[in-house]
Amino acid sequence: MHQECINCGSKYAIDEIGYFCRKCGDLLEVKYDHGELERAAKKSEWRSAPLSVWRYRDFMPIRDASKIVSLNEGGTGIHRCQRLGEKLGLKQLYVKNEGENPTGSFKDRGMTVGVTKAVELGVKAVICASTGNTSASLAAYAAKAGLQCAVLIPSGKIAYGKLAQAMIYGAKVLQVRGNFDQALDIVLELSEKHGSVYLLNSINPFRIEGQKSLGYEICDQLSGEAPDRIVVPVGNAGNISAIWKGCREFHDLGLVKEVPMMTGIQAAGSAPIAHAIKTGSNTIVPVGKPETIATAIRIGAPVSWKKALTAIRESHGTAETVTDEEILSAQKLLARVEGLFVEPASASSIAGLIKLVDNGTIDKSERVVCVTTGHGLKDPDTAVKVSEKPLEVDAEIAAIEEALGLKKQVAVLAR
Repeated sequence: MHQECINCGSKYAIDEIGYFCRKCGDLLEVKYDHGELERAAKKSEWRSAPLSVWRYRDFMPIRDASKIVSLNEGGTGIHRCQRLGEKLGLKQLYVKNEGENPTGSFKDRGMTVGVTKAVELGVKAVICASTGNTSASLAAYAAKAGLQCAVLIPSGKIAYGKLAQAMIYGAKVLQVRGNFDQALDIVLELSEKHGSVYLLNSINPFRIEGQKSLGYEICDQLSGEAPDRIVVPVGNAGNISAIWKGCREFHDLGLVKEVPMMTGIQAAGSAPIAHAIKTGSNTIVPVGKPETIATAIRIGAPVSWKKALTAIRESHGTAETVTDEEILSAQKLLARVEGLFVEPASASSIAGLIKLVDNGTIDKSERVVCVTTGHGLKDPDTAVKVSEKPLEVDAEIAAIEEALGLKKQVAVLAR
C-alpha cells in the first residue's frame, strides 16, 4: 500500500500524514498492490462476514485490527422501490439508504476508517470543516476513540439535527463567519501548522477508503452484479469518487463483470461539477455564494472535483442539476410512496432521477440505484415547513369523522 498523487503520480508512504502532493499540490489516493488484493479476495473469509464496512477489512489501508474504531457502520438497506419505479416507468429501481448508519449518514463509512487511521498514527486531536453531517460523524467517532475533536461550521443555517449531534458528542463547535469553502481553508491551514491535529474532511484519502465500501456493498447486495447506474448527490464530491473506486476495484478483481455509470446530482445554486460535465470542461468554475435548501451539498468549490469528473467520465455517466422545488417534491414523493424519509440533500438523487428519466437520459430498462445519503431527521424543520399542517379539532367523534371525511364515505355507501 502507498499514497499516490492523482495528477503527477508521486508516491508517499502509507503512514505519512499529508493531504496534498508536495510536488504538484493535487489530491492523494490510496493505491494497493493488485496481487495482494487478489490473494486477499481469494484466501480471506470476507464473504462470510456480516455486511458492514469492516467486512472488507482486507481491502482497507489499516494494519492493526486492534485499533479499529467502529459503531457498526455500513450494512445499510438497499430498498427495491417498486411503487416509485412504476410511477417513473422503471422496472428495477433501488434506493441505498445511508441514513441507516449510526449517526444517520454515509459519512460514518469514511469516519470509521479515517479515525481508525488517526488512532493508528497516534494523533490526539481531529478536526474538520462541515455543513453538518461530517461534523456529527467525526464527533461521534472521536468520542468513541477518546480523541479531542473540533469542527468548524459556516455561518447561516445548519440543520439542527446535525448540529445537535456534534454538540452532544462533545466536539468543540466553532461557527465561522463565512461559507464552507472558507472554513475548509482554515482547517487545512491549522492541520498543516499543527501536525498533531489530524484533518478528516474528504480530502483525507483514508476517508475515501471507508466510503468506497458503499460501492462494494451495492454490488454484493445485488448478488455480485453492479447496477447499470448509480445516482449520487454531489457536494464536496468525495462520495461519488469513492463509490466509483469501490466498483472499479471489484471489477479489477473479477468480482463483478460490469461497472455502473456514475451519475452526480447537484443543487442548481451550487453546481460547478454538473456545469463542467454539461460544457465538456476539464476544470470547474467555483460558485462564490452557493445557495440551496439542501445544506449538505451547499458547496461552491468542491475539493474533490477532479476525482468526480474522472469518475463520471470514466464510467460514461453524467451529471444533472435540480432546483430546491424539485428536491422538496422528490423528498415528499419518496416518503409517501416508499416510506423512506431522507434529508433534502439525499432527495436530490431522486429529483435527478426523475429529471433524467423524463428527458430520456436514463433508459427505462436500466437497473438503477439511487443513493440517499442522510436521514430525514437530520433536518426536521424543512420537512415540517413543506408538509401539511396538523388540523386542530374538538375531542369529539363527529368532529374527527368530519375531518377525516368519514361522514362523506358513509353517505355514499348509504346511497
